[in-house]
Amino acid sequence: MFKGSMPALITPFRNGALDLDTLKKLVEWHIGEGSHGFVPVGTTGESPTLTHDEHETVIDTVVKSVAGRVPVIAGAGSNNTVEAMRFVQFAKKAGADAALVVTPYYNKPTQRGLIAHFTALHDCADIPIIIYNIPGRSVIDMTPETMGELAKLPRIVGVKDATGDLARVCDQRMSCGPDFIQLSGEDATAHGFNAQGGTGCISVTANVAPKLLSQMQEACLAGDFAKALEIQDKVMPLHKAIFTEPGLVGVKYAMSRVGLCSDEVRLPLTGLSDEAKALVDAGLKHAGLR
Repeated sequence: MFKGSMPALITPFRNGALDLDTLKKLVEWHIGEGSHGFVPVGTTGESPTLTHDEHETVIDTVVKSVAGRVPVIAGAGSNNTVEAMRFVQFAKKAGADAALVVTPYYNKPTQRGLIAHFTALHDCADIPIIIYNIPGRSVIDMTPETMGELAKLPRIVGVKDATGDLARVCDQRMSCGPDFIQLSGEDATAHGFNAQGGTGCISVTANVAPKLLSQMQEACLAGDFAKALEIQDKVMPLHKAIFTEPGLVGVKYAMSRVGLCSDEVRLPLTGLSDEAKALVDAGLKHAGLR
C-alpha cells in the first residue's frame, strides 16, 4: 500500500495562519502530477510550530481532500508518549491510512524505552504505524535489532529511514523481514535506497517536483534503475540546494518560485539567504522546472 513518491507535505501559511485553500489545491495538483501518497504534518509540515488544533485541522483537510484516491500517512510523533497516543488516535479517527511516528527526541530514551513507547502507540489505536528514524534530529537511533522486535507487532508495518546509511536497508530486511515496508527519508539517496530493497520515498523535493520524482520511483519499482538514475541526475542539484538550509524552508522558496504557494515559514525558522536562493533557482533550472 505504501510505496512510490509521497511528498512530506508542506503546510502553507498566509499572514501567520493556515492557508487551507492552498493546501487543498496542492493536494489536487500532486494527484494530477502522479504522487503516490501524502505525509502531512511531519517535520516538513512544520509540526513543531503547529498547535494541536492546527495539526488536526491539517490532517483532516488532507484526508478529506484526498478522498481515498491515494494513501495518507499522518504525522503523529511526539517525545511525550501520551501526546503521541492522542495524535495516533486522531489519525485513525480522521481516516488516515497510517500514522508516522518519530523516535522521541530530546529526552533520549534507551532502546528498551523505544520498544515501550512504540508498543503503547501500537496498542492505542487500530491503525498501521510507520516508524520514523532520523537520528540527526532526534539524537537517538533505533537499531535494526530494536526495529525487528517492534516489527513483530502486527500494526508496526514499516520505517521511514532518514539515517542516510544504505546498508541499513539490508540490515533491516534481515531483522524485520522482506515484507516490512522501507521508505527512504532522504531525497539524495532515494535511488540507491530502492536498489537495496526500499519501495519508495517520503520526499521533501517532491513538494515542488512531484512528476519527476513519481516517475523516478515508478522506474525503480519496475526495476529500471538506469532510467531512474537519469531522473535522479536531473533533480540532484535541486535536492542539494533545498537542503542548504532547513529543507522545508528551501522547498517552500522553490514552490514560491513556480507559483505554488507562499514561502512563509514560522519562527524560529526564517526565509532563505540570498546565496541559498540562488542555488535553489539554479536547481529548478537544471531540473527543467523554470
